[in-house]
Amino acid sequence: MNKDLLFNELTAALKKGRVLADEPMNKHTTFRTGGAAAIFAEPYDADELRRVLELLDGKVFCLIGNGSNLLVSDAGIDGVVIKLGKGFCHAEADADNAFISCGAGATLAQLARSALDASLTGCEFAAGIPGSLGGAIFMNAGAYGGEMKQIVSSVTLMDYNGGILKKSADEMRFSYRSSILKEEPYIVLGAGLKLWHGKKEQIREKMDELAAKRREKQPLEYPSAGSAFKRPEGYFAAKLIEDAGLRGFCVGGAQVSEKHCGFVINKGNATSADIYALISEVRSRVRDSAGVDIEPEVIMLGDFDREEAYLQ
Repeated sequence: MNKDLLFNELTAALKKGRVLADEPMNKHTTFRTGGAAAIFAEPYDADELRRVLELLDGKVFCLIGNGSNLLVSDAGIDGVVIKLGKGFCHAEADADNAFISCGAGATLAQLARSALDASLTGCEFAAGIPGSLGGAIFMNAGAYGGEMKQIVSSVTLMDYNGGILKKSADEMRFSYRSSILKEEPYIVLGAGLKLWHGKKEQIREKMDELAAKRREKQPLEYPSAGSAFKRPEGYFAAKLIEDAGLRGFCVGGAQVSEKHCGFVINKGNATSADIYALISEVRSRVRDSAGVDIEPEVIMLGDFDREEAYLQ
């Protein structure tokens, strides 16, 4: 990749968006760690995204959302990172039809507020998830018994050739923390959410109740990626970690939260290497003590041990 040439071409192509060189990824992840991306492109809308894909011409790129489920290596990313820009950050509620039309860059908190304002219920579980709609659809994000698959009606996608198509919720093949997007090359542009009519006060009370639970049970005062591990069938990851004696376990500045053992937190000076090493050690010790492999929910980007990490 001729970095300077590609950077100049992208800069010329994005009139409303932006292109940055050697952009620190710790500014774009909730872990607050990670090295620099060689090129960071933020297309404003679908037309600019299509132009970026044309210029990349098949080159590998990383697509990120709000960075709330990512661990980027300290070496950074020697390539292009794409983050959808402000033109994707909209959410419009149709109260009469209990429907929200939203862009992939809208945050889940933004969607929950739109639903509340329109007296629509079904989105309360998402209010405290610090991700974007696109990332939430990619992962079928969920909390407190709710999942995106319960409210997604349709998803608008762009393939890597710039073509736009729409898929129904069934066609998205949602499952636990997964979707068709883990297998097929599409970029989420937006989605339609089908909710239900409700009473605003009851919706607000439910959101406040879930927010209080989060404050009580989760280490929100520290940078993290939320739950670091998927729930193994028949078990709870946090209990397996606690039973292995790992509450408060540290590697460098990374720690298994004392408040919630399912969270890996940055105590203030952690590196991505610290977090990665801690996740790997927790997996090893839980495997030894319980015979259960707890799979990371966190997506790894960059140069990690290939046996443990994976690229998305």
